[in-house]
Amino acid sequence: MTSIPLVNLRRQYAEIRPVMREAVEKVLENQMFIQGLPVAAFAEAFRAALGANHAIGCSNGTSAIEVVLRAYGIGPGDEVVTVSHTFFATVEAILNVGATPVMVDVDAATHTMLPAAAEAAVTPRTRAIMPVHLYGMPCDLDGLRAVAQKHGLLLLEDAAQAHLARYKGRTIGSDSDVATFSFYPGKNLGAYGDAGAIVCKDAVIADRITRLIDHGRSGKYTHDMVGSNQRMDALQGAVLAAKLPFLAGWNARRKAVVARYNTKLEPTGFASQAAPAGVESAHHLYVIQVQNRDETLAALNAAGIGAGIHYPVPIHQQEAMFPLLPKPLALPVTERLARHIISLPLCGAITDDEVDRVIAAFLKVARPVTH
Repeated sequence: MTSIPLVNLRRQYAEIRPVMREAVEKVLENQMFIQGLPVAAFAEAFRAALGANHAIGCSNGTSAIEVVLRAYGIGPGDEVVTVSHTFFATVEAILNVGATPVMVDVDAATHTMLPAAAEAAVTPRTRAIMPVHLYGMPCDLDGLRAVAQKHGLLLLEDAAQAHLARYKGRTIGSDSDVATFSFYPGKNLGAYGDAGAIVCKDAVIADRITRLIDHGRSGKYTHDMVGSNQRMDALQGAVLAAKLPFLAGWNARRKAVVARYNTKLEPTGFASQAAPAGVESAHHLYVIQVQNRDETLAALNAAGIGAGIHYPVPIHQQEAMFPLLPKPLALPVTERLARHIISLPLCGAITDDEVDRVIAAFLKVARPVTH
């Protein structure tokens, strides 16, 4: 019996091979490998797909966050309120510009930032609130915008996992002051390497971001600011532009798979990530809580099922953070989720038979969390 990977990128490639080969071949023929027309074309197509004002391609999702913080002048002495239940890059980017991350707990049902927790963390040094649309699930944007506006703060959305997710009818990024995306290969829209993007409303900020990404250039050999090299390469731009027309269909398939999982697993007592009214997840990951996580993961992997864990060690409990935290931090919901979450196979190319195999194997060993 064939194995079931967490994300079946080989099958995805097989389904779109002619399109991808044509896109890559054009770049090789043109011999323009850094930025250029392929990246500009993708940025415009991505902007249009989201309904955003401006979109800029960059080297990866981490650099996207760093560039935005620099564009807004956020650095040493400033605080950014964010979450610990996320990939390390969210906090790493804050640290890389010299600012201080202030991590708050998340909602037990949605796994995302609570506006009340964000507001409680605001101090005179706070410059920004950075929620994460985790696993593709949009945060409570109305509540977070109200907090940001009340205190005069930037609301920077980490949308690395939320490609085409929607909040109250609007695509994530379309109504954002600024949002960042990752196109790591396993994302809903994945490059064949690292890549990222930034979308924003303000043309002045968009111009500043564009120059910061490309050595602070105002012309080929003129620089009016100190930037860095965080450009997207042309091959990734071409790959992403070729894949983008398939994204909505892949997301629809992910939604159907999540419904199939939930129909079988939630009635037996297992809790998955909840979607509030008016929220449409991009379903980047299907994460469910189990009491016997290690046993379940081992059994699934032994059965050829590529289950995984996102994220087993919260950022505030990472060794790299210990010297940076003024005192030990307790985030009980985050810590509980980290002990119990497991990710089951999910992508646009998985079949119903494969989903049913995963469900059957899961139910043989997994036990629901009891509080």
